[in-house]
Amino acid sequence: MISICYIYFGVLMFFSLLLFFFSIGFMIIDYSLMIEIEFLSFNSNIICMALLFDWMSLLFMSFVLFISSMVIFYSYEYMGGDLNMSRFIMLVFMFVASMMFLIISPNLISILLGWDGLGLVSYCLVIYYQNVKSYNAGMLTALSNRIGDVALLISIAWMLNYGDWNYIYYLDFMKDDTSMVIIGWLVCLAAITKSAQIPFSSWLPAAMAAPTPVSSLVHSSTLVTAGVYLLIRFNFALSSNLMMGLLFIASMTMFMAGLGANYEFDLKKIIALSTLSQLGLMMSILALGEYTLAFFHLLTHALFKALLFMCAGCMIHNLGGHQDIRYMGNLVNQMPLTCCFFNICNMALCGLPFLSGFYSKDLILEIFSMGYLNFYMYVVFFFSTGLTVCYSVRVSYYSLFGDFNFSGFHNLSDEGLVMLKGMSGLILLVIFGGSMLMWLMFPTPYFVCLPDLMKVMVLFVIFLGILFGYEFSKFMLSYELKGLKFLTSSLFFASMWNLPYLSTFGVNYYPIKLGGVYYKEFDHGWSEYFGSQNIYLSLKNSSNLFHEIFNNNLKIYLSMLVIWIICLIIFV
Repeated sequence: MISICYIYFGVLMFFSLLLFFFSIGFMIIDYSLMIEIEFLSFNSNIICMALLFDWMSLLFMSFVLFISSMVIFYSYEYMGGDLNMSRFIMLVFMFVASMMFLIISPNLISILLGWDGLGLVSYCLVIYYQNVKSYNAGMLTALSNRIGDVALLISIAWMLNYGDWNYIYYLDFMKDDTSMVIIGWLVCLAAITKSAQIPFSSWLPAAMAAPTPVSSLVHSSTLVTAGVYLLIRFNFALSSNLMMGLLFIASMTMFMAGLGANYEFDLKKIIALSTLSQLGLMMSILALGEYTLAFFHLLTHALFKALLFMCAGCMIHNLGGHQDIRYMGNLVNQMPLTCCFFNICNMALCGLPFLSGFYSKDLILEIFSMGYLNFYMYVVFFFSTGLTVCYSVRVSYYSLFGDFNFSGFHNLSDEGLVMLKGMSGLILLVIFGGSMLMWLMFPTPYFVCLPDLMKVMVLFVIFLGILFGYEFSKFMLSYELKGLKFLTSSLFFASMWNLPYLSTFGVNYYPIKLGGVYYKEFDHGWSEYFGSQNIYLSLKNSSNLFHEIFNNNLKIYLSMLVIWIICLIIFV
């Protein structure tokens, strides 16, 4: 088993480094390569496999391969006691391969290969630990994503108008065409479902039923980023109305996820909600037209989010599978290295200066401040950033520095060397990756010119978030110790504005109830009476009548003769 893990790790790492150097080369000489392999042509429609290699696809692929190689290395120890380890590794490999297809495809049909591959393999991974909770989570994940898959299939049908599915040719100069507008809306719907924006957000925290290494891969660089990446590719074809709608949805998602994470106690779900918040930030800045910035944040976020999940997995592993942050506490004394990594990732997530998250997040907020849109968006952006800092401090307070509330310290140690090596591979990139990417991606730096107060606004929000996070954690802890229950408003915020209930009971309850009414009133009701039962009774009564006639035919014949004669006498 160890040989399989190391082989996959080595292969992925090699290709990651190779693609990274290729992407730098393509970036320097501003070069793109497109390969088309034709399969079939009919009536001027050509079905072909197209591969697009430019600096963006190569850089993203190198990041995906690097993170997945670290995750597979980490999984060797984390999933060590699993009987189906080889199946798990193969599923992860298929997951990564699907993402590769998605990244390099400028063709809607070949994109569907990767898009559907991600959906199907993610279902297999979510239900990996087979129990009722994971089955429900898997079904919610699969069905939510199917809406986007159908939208993508309809957009493929609409692209028949152009005679070719290589959308990259038509994005810019067909922008105002009705067909391209409709395709833009459909692609946007597909991206919203895959990247879990409102109202499809509930599947993302539910997908935490998957093993932690899978969560690390899904939330950093694969499944949830697929929607953002697709919109980055389609950015030229999106109309202004669509952009405004997307901006509103993404900003609401960012706000809702940040608020929900402050009331959540499941460690993995808090990190999942932070992913949702960052996806909202990427979508928002993408909707404002800054697609390069969205891609930059996507890459920096992938680094620290993968490591954040790995550290969380290490803590959960040591606590015997318990994920509630109220059980944790004082872990910094028992697991110093893991907690050090965890804290650095948390700081990068908050946007603390000179870590990888700072370079993208600070730039996004400053660019947004410079291109001032309206007061509502400004408040939502900065308030959501403050909420990010708030829940990050809360997690640190509960898990690293608070009181230990579990069975005993003897469970806890930093002795998982393989897991630590897997995490150590990412920590340098979490610290230096942001500045390195900034030097690579922006040869002409962004020039942001703001007043002094607006310039320090980001830092002010961060420090305000730290203060509120600390005070809020202390208040919540004392609240629980007194045995008091949450208020209704708290339950509303904690349940992501009731989205999980709306996504399950909302779409199941009424159709099932209507089915019951249909069964009762139609199948066993008046339609049965006037339909099959009525036909049966009519036939039975008719046959009884004919039976009487045939049994007494002579009497009836003579009676009819008498009546006929009487009629003749009377009327003639």
